[in-house]
Amino acid sequence: MFSKIGLGVLRALGYLPLSWLRALGAGLGDLLWVVIPSRRRVVQTNLRVCFAHLSEAERDALARQTFVHFAQAWLDRSWLWHRSAACIQSRVQLSGEVAALSEATPTVLFAPHFMGLDVGWTALTLNLPLRWTTIFTPQSNAAVDAWAAQGRQRFGRVRLFRREDGVKPIVSALREGALLYLLPDMNFGPSESIFVPFYGEPAATVPSLSRFAKLGRARVVPVVTRMTQTGYEVVVHAAWQDFPTDDAEADTATMNRRLEAFINTMPAQYFWVHKRFKTRPLGVPELY
Repeated sequence: MFSKIGLGVLRALGYLPLSWLRALGAGLGDLLWVVIPSRRRVVQTNLRVCFAHLSEAERDALARQTFVHFAQAWLDRSWLWHRSAACIQSRVQLSGEVAALSEATPTVLFAPHFMGLDVGWTALTLNLPLRWTTIFTPQSNAAVDAWAAQGRQRFGRVRLFRREDGVKPIVSALREGALLYLLPDMNFGPSESIFVPFYGEPAATVPSLSRFAKLGRARVVPVVTRMTQTGYEVVVHAAWQDFPTDDAEADTATMNRRLEAFINTMPAQYFWVHKRFKTRPLGVPELY
């Protein structure tokens, strides 16, 4: 069980040079590949579905690198959530349409589940004196849950919503000027999900990006975080001009299609450890 001792060790690791920490993460990722065969099979299945055009050897290499990036990103939280703002700014480059976020326009940030998703949130809240909200999924381990909640509230004017808080307070905050950092690209079960293609395979997807943008009369701005040798790059992309529409299902399919384009630029950094296709349409065979 992850304990206070474990958190203390992780916090201490944050003071290692980044190159040392990344090397440690690479070793940990290789170890996880061996000792967690159930999760290894999840990653392999996801990649087989989404990258059928690659050879088995190519997919295997991607899967192994996914485990490495997962471990490295986990260890990087040691400095992200415990080192100084100066340390973070020296390792995280924020670029793109950053200035546009300060416009007085309701904004939903589409933040896909790349390994550096927490880095993107921290970079924005640290560098921009705006109001921020996001939806926080509780962790099963109480110590990790408290640690993550504290880490995500380090900088700026932020508010973390729980899923049980419902839609209304989130929309109210959005209409009142708080930017919503939204991560809607996971399988949260059949409740309120719709099946739209993801790499050609039907995937249960919550239409929350379209829904919140429409209810909040907000634009949608993608924010993508990439792990680099020297830290991370967080890129704010231009707002989508044709989103949302009056068709939530079409919007959600558009979201997945554009997400695929982001993933294709760095496939090993996407969160393939998640059972993206766990929920299946009626009569469609299980994948995992």
